[in-house]
Amino acid sequence: MPYIKTTDDDHATGLLETIFEAARKRAGKVFNILRIMSPSPKALQASLGLYTATMFGESELPRALRELLAVVVSGANDCFY
Repeated sequence: MPYIKTTDDDHATGLLETIFEAARKRAGKVFNILRIMSPSPKALQASLGLYTATMFGESELPRALRELLAVVVSGANDCFY
């Protein structure tokens, strides 16, 4: 089974600390999908930018439909979050 060493909250610094703080403000915790990218804070920041643009940016699809599509894709990929 693959293993990726992640950074816990107490050891996050710089950009990663900023991202983790924003996550805690937004959701009350840092979800594993963010933590798994902690070895590369710049990649994590880019991923969050793509997510934000996709889910909250201008689109012909209403927000609720975008969320529904995300749920369907996660289900098809056997993701449980």
